[in-house]
Order: sequence, then structure tokens, then C-alpha cells
Amino acid sequence: MGKYVAKFLNTSGTNFFLEELIKNAKERLILISPYLRLNDRIKELLEDKDRLKIDIRIVYGKSDLHPDEIKWMQKLDYVRLSFCKNLHAKCYLNEGECIISSLNLYEFSQVNNNEMGILVRKYEDDEVFKDAYEEAQRIIRISDEVRITLDEVKTESSPQENDADEESSNFSKLTTSKLAAKHKLKTNDLLEKLVNKGFLTINDNGKNYLTDLGKSVGGEFRSSQYGGYFLWNENTEL
Repeated sequence: MGKYVAKFLNTSGTNFFLEELIKNAKERLILISPYLRLNDRIKELLEDKDRLKIDIRIVYGKSDLHPDEIKWMQKLDYVRLSFCKNLHAKCYLNEGECIISSLNLYEFSQVNNNEMGILVRKYEDDEVFKDAYEEAQRIIRISDEVRITLDEVKTESSPQENDADEESSNFSKLTTSKLAAKHKLKTNDLLEKLVNKGFLTINDNGKNYLTDLGKSVGGEFRSSQYGGYFLWNENTEL
């Protein structure tokens, strides 16, 4: 009996089959890439999958997530984002296909780059596909899920964060990230505490909203070109 083997992909093949993998996803989609900067074509495909309520998991490994990516992801209900320290793998899966490649999502459709990859189909090689899927799940498990708020954006990349800092000093209020730093906490850990105190609530898609109780202790939500951010009294009781 003949044995199926993985399909080798060159640069154009990697780009073509990655787009097909995203388009063919019917149940789930996993995108693992250290660098996350999505071009318009990838965003268009993911927006379509979001409308179809496909479960989408994106894992990235570099902390310089661009504000434009944050703003875009805030609009998607079925995309979950995770950060994995020391991530170097590039792997893309749906329920039946897997691509392991040198291609970052940052580089998608840049045909001047020289890329290589392999395509594994579940019906052709169930064992290899299963191994790749289980490793992708392991990477997701060891990653920190990112709750998509403005506080995930690095200060130096966001002009309005400077405005927020100025407001913070004027009114003794701090952004969530600044308040977390004051208490020597990670931003996500502080967000969890704020939820537990009832100051924030999380909807089914993992997005944070200010509650009436949060407002009563001085919490504020400020709109911005990147979506918005929270301000808190610096003496907010945790």
C-alpha cells in the first residue's frame, strides 16, 4: 500500500495554500506566527470566518503588537489572541489541513521573500496531522490569552497613550497598565482582579466593559482612535 507524504511548498505555493487553508476552515482555525501584522487580504478572510462564527485562535510571540491590529481585532467576536514567549514556530491549521513553514503572517504575499513549507492533510497522513495539531494545542495552552484592550499596546507606539498619561497626572488617574505596574502586576492579572471586584465585566468574546460599580469607584472609559482605554483612581482598592 502506498504511503502519502507531505506536499512541499515553495514561496508562491505557501502563500496560495495558506489562503486556501483559511478559506476552507469550517470549524476552527489556528494561526501561530511570531510576528503578527496582518495585511488586508488576511484580514478580509478572517472577517469572513468571524461572520461564519468559526473559532479562530491566533498565537504570536513578539510583544510589539501594532495598535492597528488591536483596533481591528476589537471588532471580531470569534477571534482569540494569545501571546507565547520565545515563540519561533510558524504553523497554520484548520480541522483538516496543516502548513508548517518559514512564512510569518507578517510576510504573507511578499513574493520577493524566499520561503519553504510543507502541507499536511489529515486524510492523507492522519498521524502527522494529529502530532502537529497536538503541538499547536500545547503552544496555545502555555500561552497567555490577551484580552483585547488598548492597554495591550506598547506606550511608545500609541500617541494617545501619552495623552492618557497626561490626564492621569492631572486627575490622579492611571491607565490599567500603569495601575498594574504600580502594584507590580501584569496587565492581564490586574484585569482579572478588576473583574473579580466587579469593576469590569467580560462578555462572551473576552472583551472588557466597565460596570456601574466600576464607575462608582472612579473608573472611566475613554474612546480613542484605537478603540478605547480605562482610567482608574491611583488608590483604587484591589
